Amino acid sequence: MRQQRFSRLPFSYLLASLLLLALALWLALGDFNAFRRDAPADTISEPAPTRVEIQQIESMDYTPVQVVQGELEAARDVALRASVEGFVQDKPVKQGERVSQGDTLLVLDNDALPERLKEARDNVELARAELAGAEKLRRRELIAKSELLRRRAALSQGIAEVARLEKQQADTRPQAPFAGRLDRISVDLGELVQPGEEWGRLIADDTLKGIGWVSQQDVGPLEEGQRVTARLLNGNALEGTLTHVASRAEDDTRSFYMEATLANPEHRGLAGASAELSVELPTRRVHTLSPALLRLNDSGELSVRHVGDDDCVRQSAVELISADTDRAYVAGLPDPTRLITLGAGLVEPDDPVKTVPADGANQGER
Repeated sequence: MRQQRFSRLPFSYLLASLLLLALALWLALGDFNAFRRDAPADTISEPAPTRVEIQQIESMDYTPVQVVQGELEAARDVALRASVEGFVQDKPVKQGERVSQGDTLLVLDNDALPERLKEARDNVELARAELAGAEKLRRRELIAKSELLRRRAALSQGIAEVARLEKQQADTRPQAPFAGRLDRISVDLGELVQPGEEWGRLIADDTLKGIGWVSQQDVGPLEEGQRVTARLLNGNALEGTLTHVASRAEDDTRSFYMEATLANPEHRGLAGASAELSVELPTRRVHTLSPALLRLNDSGELSVRHVGDDDCVRQSAVELISADTDRAYVAGLPDPTRLITLGAGLVEPDDPVKTVPADGANQGER
């Protein structure tokens, strides 16, 4: 009877019972492979090294340039002032003409001065004769020593007066203290000039001074004797040398005054013009690369990632010597350097990599 009842059970019930039994056995026994201490030998594999593009670069000599905004001044710029009173009698040099040292620039007329000078010279001759007679009398002890001394003092005073008047006479014909250009004459013929009055201006234009102010961050490499190029707004340039760098910064700006001497062989009138002063700094050995390859390390320093001889990533801190929109010039890399030009952002220092030569010039990460 039971056998007949069992055989009458639907086939679907039988199939469900078998599946339930199999599930119970799987839950009871579990996946024995999960409890094995060691994975199967055929499941262990090392990760493939990351592919990076590299380019080998070598160091080169590079002369960095410190650019300072400044202006040009005449090497010597003197206001000419009258030393004596007089009427303008002649102007031997026209305004704007070049003169040599010692040339007469102006002639003043002082009618009383020649007579005064003649009188002073006559007084000197008289004092000299009286002194000679006093010395003879003193040798014979016919006059006191004090009288002899008074005669000597009178002669000295006479000589000093002649020198003073001769200086005044020379001042009526002022001469050029140096070679240059008589840039301005501000008096006319017949005009009365008073002592101390400015009547002209003399400028030495064979050389110019380039002056500027340098920040305290940039003044360190500057030294006297370095080559300087002054570029003007019209594109012209003057060459010279750095002749002075202040030892103390200005209190209000914390910047340092600098001065360069520039040759102006064509005597161009450039005093007062604005100029860009480019100072050549000492030559350095540098590597050149794209600015996009620069990064900051954990210490906040600029660094570059490259590949060592063991094909592992290296990250070296560098000093940025100069940079523009296309190139960066850095110091601190080994020479030569296998520079990572593509893929540096996918690896970390000491990671092994598979290197592929870069096509063409250096490029940034992509």
